Amino acid sequence: MEVLVFLVPLALGLGLVGLIGFLWSLKSGQYDDLEGAALRAIADDEPALPPALEAKPSTGRPA
Repeated sequence: MEVLVFLVPLALGLGLVGLIGFLWSLKSGQYDDLEGAALRAIADDEPALPPALEAKPSTGRPA
């Protein structure tokens, strides 16, 4: 039971740190554009090559 003297304040302190971090992220605008990040994750960075220009698999032999 003596360990509760350390664990309860530690748990409360960690919860307070988490709450402060969450409030800071709200205030700094971390959640302003939720859809933009989702669209950037699936957007193609470069156009696809036509099938004739795609790299052919290597056979392991020099040409």
